[in-house]
Amino acid sequence: MRRPAEDAVAVSRAIDVAFERRAERARLLAGGAVAAREPLRFAAGLYRVQGRLAAALEGLHGRRALTGRLTEDVAGVVEASGELLRFAAENGPAGLAGVARARSGEAKSLCGSRLLAFWDADRPTEPDYLSRALLRPYVEILAKLGIAPDRPLRAGHCPFCGGAPWVAARRSAAEGDGASRFLACAVCGGEWSFARIRCPACSEHNPERLPCFRSDTYPAVRIEACETCRRYVKSIDLTLDARAIPEVDDLLSLSMDLWAESEGFDRIEPGLAGI
Repeated sequence: MRRPAEDAVAVSRAIDVAFERRAERARLLAGGAVAAREPLRFAAGLYRVQGRLAAALEGLHGRRALTGRLTEDVAGVVEASGELLRFAAENGPAGLAGVARARSGEAKSLCGSRLLAFWDADRPTEPDYLSRALLRPYVEILAKLGIAPDRPLRAGHCPFCGGAPWVAARRSAAEGDGASRFLACAVCGGEWSFARIRCPACSEHNPERLPCFRSDTYPAVRIEACETCRRYVKSIDLTLDARAIPEVDDLLSLSMDLWAESEGFDRIEPGLAGI
């Protein structure tokens, strides 16, 4: 029988590996990218900082167990947040860097209030990139520990933490069934199976209202849009390249997001580049 300490070590190692794998994929892609080089380099650094934040939270968990209730756990997240805010302030794009610098000087109580506001919002009026980035390690630890967060679950959202999907993946299904569709959560990083012909935002299931848009430049990528709610999710075809990590490889095709925006579609949840 495994001891609790052994379980904690296993969780910590699994999370370290997960963040490092994403960081290394971003670093590798940045070497061959042109337009997406800077976003990928930033993503690689962000993942490594998030990995260290996760380790710090895991250390706190050893002294004061995480509960999954952010109102009780938020002090620990705020305590561990300094490095990520400094990284964003020093390495992020101008807009994000400015916000990070401002938040670095805020009182801990205000920082905690921002995290709780993000946590409780159905869909924030304005995307809060930093709160999402700060909470990612916390919620990923909860998932590995099997601690359900106290967040309401919504249709089309993550069945574990209620986070919105920021990218989709298509994987091989049973022979003759085509590819299966999975949505990836922007908050905890988890995946869940979702109907191929259904909008995650409004549940529209009429195929005529759910167009897909492709580009010859990015054959593995498509915009899965909805004419009813005018929202979309970007999908990465892993049957063409199983090495891809959807949330990272998403950055290679930012021009498709800009095109979708010009056509009046709104992404369900911004990706790592903030669009």
